[in-house]
Amino acid sequence: MVDLVGLKRLPGIGHVDDAFIALGTTIKVAGSQAAFRALDFDAVVALARAAKAAGASKLGVVSAMGASARSSVFYNRVKGEMEDALAQLGYPTLVIARPSLLAGDRAALAQPERPGEHLGLLATRLLKPLIPANYRAISADDVAQALIKAVQQTQQGQRVLLSGEMQHP
Repeated sequence: MVDLVGLKRLPGIGHVDDAFIALGTTIKVAGSQAAFRALDFDAVVALARAAKAAGASKLGVVSAMGASARSSVFYNRVKGEMEDALAQLGYPTLVIARPSLLAGDRAALAQPERPGEHLGLLATRLLKPLIPANYRAISADDVAQALIKAVQQTQQGQRVLLSGEMQHP
C-alpha cells in the first residue's frame, strides 16, 4: 500500500509530462470528516506535488460541482481548498473538472449505493431536456474524456470545466 499523504515522489515512475488525478471519496465511505480530508485534500495535493517533481507541467484534476473554499458545506469547502492548494503549486497548466452527480457502477468500486442517486439518474434520463446541463448526472467516462481533451488543448493557465461542458449531446 502506498502512503499517498506522505508521498514525495511517484514510485517507479521517472519523468511525467501530464498528470491526471481522479481521486476522491465520500464522508460516509471515509468514515469521518478527517479521513475524507486526508484523501480528498491531502492525498490529492501530495500526488500533484509528486507529479510536478517528476516533471509534469500540466495537471488535470476531478473536483466537484460547488467547490469553494468559502462554502459552508464541508464537502464543497474541502474540494475548494484542494483546488486553491493546487493553484499554488505553480503548474503552467491546471484544468479542474467540476462534474455534477457522477453516474457509474458503485458496486465495482466497493461503494454503497447512495439513496438519492437512483432518483437523480432517473430524473436526468426522463427530464434531460428540462434539466440544465450543469446539473445533469454525468458518466465518469465523459468526465475523463473531457478532462484529457481540455488538458491537451489548454496551453497555459487555469481552466475550470463545468459539468455542462463535459456532457455529450
